[in-house]
Amino acid sequence: MKKIICLIFLICFSLLSGCRAVPAEETESEELSVNTYNNVTVDSGFDTVIQLTETTSSKEQFDAHFSAMCDAFSRYNELFDIYGESTGDNIRAINDSAGTAPVKTDPEVIAMLKKAKEFYDLSDGEFDVTMGAVLKIWHQFRSEGIDLNAEGKTAPLPDRDELLEAYRHTGWDLIEIDEENSTVFITDPLASLDVGGIAKGYATEQTGLLLTKDGEIHGAINAGGNTRTLGPKYSGTPWNVGITNPSGGSIFMIVSMPGVMSFVTSGDYERYYTADDGKNYHHIIDPQTLYPAEYFHSVSIIATDSGSADCLSTTLFTMTVEQGKHVLEEYRKAHPGETAEAIWIMDKEKAADYEYSFEHGDYCITYTDGLKDRIKIN
Repeated sequence: MKKIICLIFLICFSLLSGCRAVPAEETESEELSVNTYNNVTVDSGFDTVIQLTETTSSKEQFDAHFSAMCDAFSRYNELFDIYGESTGDNIRAINDSAGTAPVKTDPEVIAMLKKAKEFYDLSDGEFDVTMGAVLKIWHQFRSEGIDLNAEGKTAPLPDRDELLEAYRHTGWDLIEIDEENSTVFITDPLASLDVGGIAKGYATEQTGLLLTKDGEIHGAINAGGNTRTLGPKYSGTPWNVGITNPSGGSIFMIVSMPGVMSFVTSGDYERYYTADDGKNYHHIIDPQTLYPAEYFHSVSIIATDSGSADCLSTTLFTMTVEQGKHVLEEYRKAHPGETAEAIWIMDKEKAADYEYSFEHGDYCITYTDGLKDRIKIN
């Protein structure tokens, strides 16, 4: 699922539209010249722009890191894409073989699915990549609805009975993973996997680990909103990230983020369509209602692991603040030493007496205690 966030670097840089890297900042010393380079790719998958920023004295090092990043994202996109062509061992191939036979797949696919199952268990089923049959219906209605909206028309909603029938073909009891033989089998021919809530975050985390296998880098990856720092900023100051105003595309809140960390936002203000009832329907479906969740406008997660941040932002979007805090607490227990913090943005009338919260414009912003003194309004 697409996450919406704008990475704000306190270092000055120019976002390039081509494939050429140029320095955006230069610091002279007696021995070397340190530059900040940026480059973006638009064809490395996940239907998004992916950017690498790095401060280094070696342009050759940056170019090598950028090339490795592009290759890694292309590979993960091929493995996890459910709408592209089957490659024989990817998620699309597993879905196409549902009810027929196990598919021998890449170990990375199994590792990603195991992480997804962890969050299914952690959230009592709120995060569920086996919801493919339901999400496929919503994807079709949303795609057609967006086209109709572009023509000035509203669009229909899925029939509830159709959604309930699709929901009968979901559940982890339908998924058989054989790690020894590296196979995955969906036992129900009408069931399917949709890994949109984890795939990009997982790919971002694994790519970050690849780039830093020989040590931290003064840089960051921004994969269409899934932001992962690769090390501390060259200046030694914290990284800053911005959260989009749900009413428009401007940045209205900035959060500081020290060291190596990931930041992901799930929001209701992109990938939506206006239905015949006049309401907007976004892409984050609540498994309890089978309709888009209506608790918040956005949920942002700061976590050590980008794949976990992706899962958590989607999960917490479909539950109350109290339920979300419980999931975060359980996650921290299972991953001692890791960071997991959240920011919820909701309409004022949906706010409660939360310990850490404030109002801004039409919204109430609530956050976990680990973010005290790290949030400011832009």
